[in-house]
Amino acid sequence: MTNTDNLLDIRNLEVAFPDEERNFTTVLKGIDLTLRKGETLGIVGESGSGKSLTSLAIMGLLPSNAKVQKGEILFGAADKKVDLLHLKSEKEFQKIRGNRISMIFQEPMTSLNPVQTCGDQVAEVILLHRKCSKIEAHRSVIDLFERVELPRPEEIFNSYPHQISGGQKQRVMIAMAVACEPELIIADEPTTALDVTVQKRILELLRELCAENNSGLIFITHDLGVVSEIADRVLVMYQGEVVEEGAVKTILTSPKEPYTKALLACRPKLTNNPVRLPVVSDFLGNNEKRETPRQHQASSQEVILRAENLGVHFPLKQGGKNAAAYLKAVDSVSFEVRHGETLGLVGESGCGKSTLGRTLVGLQEAHTGEALYDGVQIAGGGIKFPSRFRRKVQIIFQDPYSSLNPGKTVEEALSEPLMVHGLVMSKSERSKRVYDILDKVGLPSTAAQKYPHQFSGGQRQRICIARTLMVEPEFIICDESVSALDVSVQAKVLNLLNDLKQELNLTYIFISHDLSVVKYMSDRIIVMKHGKIEEMGDAELVYSNPKSAYTRSLIESIPQL
Repeated sequence: MTNTDNLLDIRNLEVAFPDEERNFTTVLKGIDLTLRKGETLGIVGESGSGKSLTSLAIMGLLPSNAKVQKGEILFGAADKKVDLLHLKSEKEFQKIRGNRISMIFQEPMTSLNPVQTCGDQVAEVILLHRKCSKIEAHRSVIDLFERVELPRPEEIFNSYPHQISGGQKQRVMIAMAVACEPELIIADEPTTALDVTVQKRILELLRELCAENNSGLIFITHDLGVVSEIADRVLVMYQGEVVEEGAVKTILTSPKEPYTKALLACRPKLTNNPVRLPVVSDFLGNNEKRETPRQHQASSQEVILRAENLGVHFPLKQGGKNAAAYLKAVDSVSFEVRHGETLGLVGESGCGKSTLGRTLVGLQEAHTGEALYDGVQIAGGGIKFPSRFRRKVQIIFQDPYSSLNPGKTVEEALSEPLMVHGLVMSKSERSKRVYDILDKVGLPSTAAQKYPHQFSGGQRQRICIARTLMVEPEFIICDESVSALDVSVQAKVLNLLNDLKQELNLTYIFISHDLSVVKYMSDRIIVMKHGKIEEMGDAELVYSNPKSAYTRSLIESIPQL
């Protein structure tokens, strides 16, 4: 039953896409959705569940080959409702899009124009929908930047997107979304790439801005923990269908559907984690597993890597080595990594954890101190990373989309490290090695002849892990290697990394802004802040009894179900 007071009513929406033979496959199957003014609706589900496609249908931004087979999207007050699917022209939709309905996209770096300043991009929205001068628009943007708590609003107005942090870019996107005080805001995974403290502030900010204007908010995510922080109601989607809907407390405490139970169970918790994280198939196959709590194994006392007063500095202004001031991205850091352990490295964006990781594999020069691997210096003192350790020390990068060459097949990408290191020279031996590694990471041999764009995000990350394993490393740095993955895919990759660690006797440094994941994976943890080590110790002790106020604030910022 449709309530005439609803701000948004989606009724029986079906959207289909054609295959190569022009046969249409329905990907949104009878979607029903309602939203009241001032209400926040959380939509959760994995990639491919239809969450983002539903939001694009509301915004009138469906791909050109999409076919709306049936349904209605009714928007507005009871006496002025319009069906967004049947507007007469794009010009008519432009009066609504950005003005009455706005959207915050997942990745602000690709959503913001790299050749326009941040301020001009927000001013453009105001000038398009409001009758005002450029001076008035400029003043409005500065006011918006202050409302979204951006530091130095005037400076950021004149900054380009690449000159500000990820959290700041997301605030610019929020300022753009609320510029015209819309009736409906759609936020599509707006905090996925942000660390927990920035995420918490962004969620609070969205709540405040929606309350000010009595706006409806649709918050799309794969993380039920985030939904519990912001939503009034939750709608769970799976393979293009709504499988469960209800009040947030009801869904999170008493889920009825196996898929909802799976989403809740897949994410690592701060206590009582199983030996292996559950995945969606464990629940959908009616074989839900009850496992004993995970116990971290004691690593050997043999130190495999040691950093002593390691520092990495970047000039703040032009001038290179003669610059007057430097940013100490890594500031006199000292620690050890023992053979066979997983050392977690956590902290907010900009704390220096990724710079430290890149320095330890020779991708970034150390300016002070030194790092030693097996007692041999690998960083510091102006030396180059020793070539004989290139095989032994490897890195898995954060983004599986940009770290794979789109023009190479999987077999070519995986064979390349073998040829670079002169390990296996015959083509048949290389192919056999590729198939063996693909099997180890859970991919079929047929994947070898495909290209990166033919795989999902989780599959691409498995390919990146396979490429790292090709040269039989001893030590792997995982740099935010599961941050962009859905919770169920993330669980599969974390299980895989733990399996490989045991099978191949690997040592890890696990870098992430996700504290729940780091605690699940790590034996010991280092907490970094402003390039320095804030706290270091056993994973359980750091979480149960943090000594630093900063560590406590990070733990308190983790979304709790």
